[in-house]
Amino acid sequence: RRFLIPAATVSLILGSLFALFSAAPRILIEGLQFSPIGLGVFFAGTVIIVFAAGMIATRLSARFGLQRPIQAGLLLTAAGSIALLTVGALHGGSLPFLGSISVFLLGMGIVNPLGTAQALSPFGTNAGAASALLGFWQMLGAAFGVWMAATIFNDAMIALGVVLALGSTLALILYQLRARAIAS
Repeated sequence: RRFLIPAATVSLILGSLFALFSAAPRILIEGLQFSPIGLGVFFAGTVIIVFAAGMIATRLSARFGLQRPIQAGLLLTAAGSIALLTVGALHGGSLPFLGSISVFLLGMGIVNPLGTAQALSPFGTNAGAASALLGFWQMLGAAFGVWMAATIFNDAMIALGVVLALGSTLALILYQLRARAIAS
């Protein structure tokens, strides 16, 4: 349980991230009329947000431990993904899209390093094998997230919103179950 739930949580969030990477070009170029350079700037911005979130994550974990910052990051991913789903349903423009994705990425940037550290921490000398298993689950989650984003709806923004909302909400629920199991 000490590996399984944090590993599944990170895998769900990274699966959602890869769905974002696969759907964003279609949304931004076809739906929001971004130029190819604009698309590149978008992806450069995602790196900055995730990098900043990783720096914030280390400070949060030093102050509060791992559990509370992971929960906060999961709440951010869920809030951003639900906002994205709302933006898609209302046919919102580029600023609401970018805002909701930024909130999702901020949460993902907190959850990914801390969740990975939490999943691998019990293994010590076997961390390499545990890391390989975690990587496999993450890529499996990515393949599933990309497949869902490409097939469940014709509207790419709504499809992405559904995938991100499902992944984030499942990760949050799963992680809350872990917290309750540890508390009891």
